[in-house]
Parts: sequence; structure tokens; C-alpha cells
Amino acid sequence: MPLPKISEARELSDDKLSEEIVAIKRQLFQLRLQKATRQLEKPHQFKQIRHRLAQLLTVETERKRAAIQLAKEEK
Repeated sequence: MPLPKISEARELSDDKLSEEIVAIKRQLFQLRLQKATRQLEKPHQFKQIRHRLAQLLTVETERKRAAIQLAKEEK
């Protein structure tokens, strides 16, 4: 399965982006739990999930910085 594209993350609304971040963090926790209990069958999922989380957090940070910049320009 190919890694997700960041353009897909940029298309999400702010609310959906936040929900997706929480869901990905929960999924990463579950993978760590499976690894600790030796039940993990697909270790490659760590890379994919961490990659997706990084993309989502990057988009969230970009939006926050853009909002701060816009607020500075309005003053």
C-alpha cells in the first residue's frame, strides 16, 4: 500500500483534521500495545501511520501559522 499524499490531508476541514489526528494517535497506541504483547502481524504499519501523523500535524501547523500571520497583518 503506498504512503498517503499530503494533498489529501490539506483537503480536510479543521474539524476533520483534528479528528483524524486523534484517530491516528489512537491507532499508533494500539500498534504499540500489540507489539508489546507480541501480537503485531504487520510491523510495516508503524511507518505508514507515523508518516500520516506527520503529514496531519504539518498541515495543522501550517494552518495555525497562517492564522497567526493573518492576525498580525490585520493589526
